[in-house]
Amino acid sequence: MKYFIVILTLLFATTITIAGVSQDVAQLQKRWAEVNYILEGKDQNKAFEDLIQQADKVVVSYPTAAESLIWRGIIKSSYAGAKGGLGAISLAKASKADLEQAITINDKALSGSALTSLGTLYFKVPGWPIGFGNDDKAKKMLEKALVLNPDGIDSNYFYADFLSDQGKHKEAEQYLLKAQQAPARPDRPLADKGRHEEILALLKHVRDKQRVVTNASTFY
Repeated sequence: MKYFIVILTLLFATTITIAGVSQDVAQLQKRWAEVNYILEGKDQNKAFEDLIQQADKVVVSYPTAAESLIWRGIIKSSYAGAKGGLGAISLAKASKADLEQAITINDKALSGSALTSLGTLYFKVPGWPIGFGNDDKAKKMLEKALVLNPDGIDSNYFYADFLSDQGKHKEAEQYLLKAQQAPARPDRPLADKGRHEEILALLKHVRDKQRVVTNASTFY
């Protein structure tokens, strides 16, 4: 009976922890969408800094939860993208560390979001000696994320972004069209709206690139 009570207590504590992580991560997700898609300039930078501090507290509360590490990593990488320049490299490296730790804990958490985010970092960040960028690692991570989440809006969009970066615009278009058909996320309407706008922008880019190639072939 004593062992049963101990097991029941552990299960109850685990349930509370999972619920707590979910609530705190949902708050990070919501605020990230506002900062990433609405704010600009100095206001955005300050908001990202505040959000990283908020994410730090969530990670301290749930140090073994992959979800908290994933979102701190995403916030840092988004801030790096907004900040730009050499000053963003340290943020990208910090994001990489969070995402790698999350993958070690549970690479399937949040439908493989750590793999998608880390893969994106690998092709967005410059290579050695400035940064850690590596297209081979990017491809491996992004394709593994697609296996875990084949119909996801983010997994398809970021793989398309990678393919476009590699000059594979026709192939990228197919993944962008798939991203457009991804199921809506009712709890993340602003993030979905922002991502769909990014999909449209990248679609225009890859189609323009394909037209240039077609016109050049016709000319010659």
